[in-house]
Amino acid sequence: MHYGEFLKELDGMADPAYRDFHKKLLKDENITVLGVRIPCLRAIAKKYRANFDEVFAFPDDFYEVKFVKLTIAAGLQYEKFIEVLPQCVDLIDNWATCDCFAPACIKNHREEFLPYLETFVQEGGEFRQRFALTTLMKFYLDEKYLDRVLNLMLACDTSLYYVHMAAAWLTAELLVKFYDFGLNILIGQLLDRKTHNKAIQKAIESFRLSDEQKNYLKGLKR
Repeated sequence: MHYGEFLKELDGMADPAYRDFHKKLLKDENITVLGVRIPCLRAIAKKYRANFDEVFAFPDDFYEVKFVKLTIAAGLQYEKFIEVLPQCVDLIDNWATCDCFAPACIKNHREEFLPYLETFVQEGGEFRQRFALTTLMKFYLDEKYLDRVLNLMLACDTSLYYVHMAAAWLTAELLVKFYDFGLNILIGQLLDRKTHNKAIQKAIESFRLSDEQKNYLKGLKR
């Protein structure tokens, strides 16, 4: 399979109106978007999952090509996934790709994978840190990992917009699943004011908290 053939297949699924809409959401003029919807991209990834090495060698000129690469990578066995992890993280340059990237193999290797998340947080970078936070949210929200989740979140640079938003989202999820633990984060004012207030806003928007809990959270705004 040649790269040109692959692009032609993607382009045949493109919707110009969706391209313009999605590009506005990405808020980055440097990202080139064809306009292929996510279900179609996932179908392409499924079709070519046996050709991972070939697809992974394609240029990264388009949002959709990166998305397909990461979707295939997300289905790899853990040992193979770890081999390509650095390249995968380098491909993440926007919130949409980041948030859709959920490698299933992490679920059964959470302890082994934590050092990689720690490294991404330490290295810095907006989407490296967002990937760490969204991965914590997807795979680590149970009692065993709560303190480590909090420590990693507090080590992130929330002055970066997409890190700030991910930290607020993660805190809101903690409030939903471990209300007392999340509440202590807010009462202790462990987050910067902007992230603190955004976390409360996101939690209040959830249907999974009671009206009583939401009213109490409103009183914690700074």
